[in-house]
Amino acid sequence: MCGIIGIVAKNPVNQAIYDGLTVLQHRGQDAAGMVTCDESKLYLRKDNGLVRDVFHTRHMLNLKGNMGIGHVRYPTAGCSSSAEAQPFYVNSPYGITLAHNGNLTNAETLKEDLMRDDLRHLNTNSDSEVLLNILAHELNAIGKPRDSLDAKDIFHAVKRLHQRCKGGYAAVAMITGVGIVGFRDPNGIRPVVFGERKTDSGSEFIIASESVAINALDFELTRDIEPGEAVFITLSGEIHTFQCSDKSNYSPCIFEHVYLARPDSIIDGISVYKARLRMGEELAKKILKLYPEHDIDVVIPIPDTSRTAALPLATMLDVKYREGFVKNRYIPRTFIMPGQSIRKKSVRQKLNAIDLEFKGKNVLLVDDSIVRGTTSREIVQMAREAGAKRVYIASAAPPVRFPNVYGIDMPTATELIANKCSVEEIAEKIGADWLVYQDIEDLISSAHKGNEKITDFDTSCFTGEYVTGDVSTDYLEHIESIRNNYAMEKQGIDEGLTDLTENQ
Repeated sequence: MCGIIGIVAKNPVNQAIYDGLTVLQHRGQDAAGMVTCDESKLYLRKDNGLVRDVFHTRHMLNLKGNMGIGHVRYPTAGCSSSAEAQPFYVNSPYGITLAHNGNLTNAETLKEDLMRDDLRHLNTNSDSEVLLNILAHELNAIGKPRDSLDAKDIFHAVKRLHQRCKGGYAAVAMITGVGIVGFRDPNGIRPVVFGERKTDSGSEFIIASESVAINALDFELTRDIEPGEAVFITLSGEIHTFQCSDKSNYSPCIFEHVYLARPDSIIDGISVYKARLRMGEELAKKILKLYPEHDIDVVIPIPDTSRTAALPLATMLDVKYREGFVKNRYIPRTFIMPGQSIRKKSVRQKLNAIDLEFKGKNVLLVDDSIVRGTTSREIVQMAREAGAKRVYIASAAPPVRFPNVYGIDMPTATELIANKCSVEEIAEKIGADWLVYQDIEDLISSAHKGNEKITDFDTSCFTGEYVTGDVSTDYLEHIESIRNNYAMEKQGIDEGLTDLTENQ
């Protein structure tokens, strides 16, 4: 889960990209980057940290040009390195930069092909660099000079990229002195939209992960980029679209609606806010069916994502809705922190209970989902310490039992609390008196009602069914091995730092 943005305008784009990345900050807090193009020269700034920390006045002044792309990153492999901050750059051909959201499931095979057959060099472990080099190779194979490159050539290169790359991906790439191209995988797993703003000097265009960035920058949302489609915007402000995949299957990631996206975004024609309202309504129906004589005194959301679902749930249960936790907004989202130990330590720094809303009451806590269970366990304990008699939990999503391989940081089964446990066992582990999960059919229905043209969603983390059809047991074991190796390295570093501190 990363955030991408690209803008072609009539005036400098540095401030607009900065503002857009700030709006998309929820999609990644590990690193940020921006590259702009002024005629035939590129200006790049990227580093670890939040947008506000990466870009200072001196950097902004140097980011010249009316065209540029940006990125906010969180690490899907569990590591955090400034070397993998985006956008990435390749010199040949033309000078191409790229920002990417998602994950390639055949990245290892592509790396071998790139180095052995395409004679290209890879400097990081990022599959985004792989995606960039695939695009660069296919453009280079066309063999045209920069000044004669046209939309047909670019769409041909993207078509070849789709034929080679597997997985979930949405990307923006900037070709120096030519324009920006945005494209999406043939299943449309990761989101990306585009929009237009008319000025006295002509039309300006934007491509972004979510519509909220388009609205915030005063552009008008045009539509989503379709699965397998590419959108090319020339430096002069002309827009071209083309379906670059021979076979596409609209299967957007449903977890965007559960947790990842901002509620004020429209993704694949579906209002995230309304989808979450429907999730709350469906969850209330299930609770009433399971516990018609429930003794719930108050419904309290676990901020922030679950608020939207918790309100209609409380209404349908005819129970008071109260805010029982105050959030420290200067602590990053725990779900996308790079290490489990960091997540655990941050929960109590992030949330503080309002005792009077818990004392002597039977409390229903509503969360958007339960992934590792670390946060849930800490929050249940906080509720009890605040004086709650009984603590129940309702999850607006079904049990997360399987790895996600399309760009969300929950790739290994051993990290998932629901992987081999029953609902009753999970409730015991997190310390809840009872636990209710959303049914998968009701979750799909909640999203589907927003756009009935979409009949399939990627629900792999709930069902174990992977829409790309290429995810094997060997691949999942390989991903788990990578994460385990990183965890061991991280533990060794932490222990070394502890020893060093104690010896000082």
